[in-house]
Amino acid sequence: MQGCEKMNSQNVPDVSRVSRIPEKPRVLITGGAGFVGAHLTHRLVQDGYPVTVIDNMTRGRLSNLSDCLHRIRVVQADIRDRAALAASMGGVQVVFHLAAQSKVIEASKNIEECIAINVAGTANAVQVAREVGVRRIVFTSSREVYGEPAKLPVMETAALRPKNPYGMSKVAGEMCCAMARADGLETTIVRIANAYGPGDYDRVVPNFLKNATAGLPLIVNGGDQVLDFVPVEFVVDCLIRAGFGSYVPGPLNIGSGSGTTILQLAERIIALSRSRSRLEVRQRGDIEVSRFIAGTGNAARLLGLKLQTHSLAGLEKLISISENRVMRARVV
Repeated sequence: MQGCEKMNSQNVPDVSRVSRIPEKPRVLITGGAGFVGAHLTHRLVQDGYPVTVIDNMTRGRLSNLSDCLHRIRVVQADIRDRAALAASMGGVQVVFHLAAQSKVIEASKNIEECIAINVAGTANAVQVAREVGVRRIVFTSSREVYGEPAKLPVMETAALRPKNPYGMSKVAGEMCCAMARADGLETTIVRIANAYGPGDYDRVVPNFLKNATAGLPLIVNGGDQVLDFVPVEFVVDCLIRAGFGSYVPGPLNIGSGSGTTILQLAERIIALSRSRSRLEVRQRGDIEVSRFIAGTGNAARLLGLKLQTHSLAGLEKLISISENRVMRARVV
């Protein structure tokens, strides 16, 4: 392992002359031990990039990086720690800023912490990046910035009307990026829909998969919500293109461009897994956005990427992983 550290505590590029990032620059991934972050870390290591990960391991897990720990540097620290950020960014050209309080309900329960991490932490990241001479920062925003949209699909020009603290914090994070861009730092904003894939936990797709594999009821809160599910592998493709391709400020929606209701998702998982689980429909809450389909035309045009498979095509792989995990547990 190249390094796992615990830490406690200008050059301004001219974007008018910037087109592409030099080949294989040094990279920092904030939140790189989390769900999307770990997938991005593995891809970049596989492609030969020198990678540093900074993560406070609140939601991220070091085990997510077990296959590549010997090839990366890991700093266990919080993005609110400016000294840790500055030390992590030494020699870095591209920052992927994924670290966040990413659970909508938890953010609503603790608004102060949500603001401290997602707003102050993002302000720290972009300010330190500018101070140490980072060339580009890719900020992962969210579909939650739109709130309940007036029409579907949702284009990037739609009004930003967040309905919860998490969405508000992501809007503020985008503003931090806009301010840094005015000072000369290349900042790219991507608004990610509902990413799913191996390694995620405590969200709707992994929760449904876990219960279906175990034969337990699938708890459907509402069921009529329409969401845009997108495989994490495609999200990583888009992040890499945004990070190393021609500079695109964004914002860009990253999604499948198609909608699936929560009830359809549950029924699809039960069918694919041949589970005997039953559906248990309950009243849904009103904290999270209930209707979202990403307008993906701008991402397709500017990043050159468009999802070529069905939005739920990755479920079969996840079901296989879940079933194998259950079989191994039985053997033990």
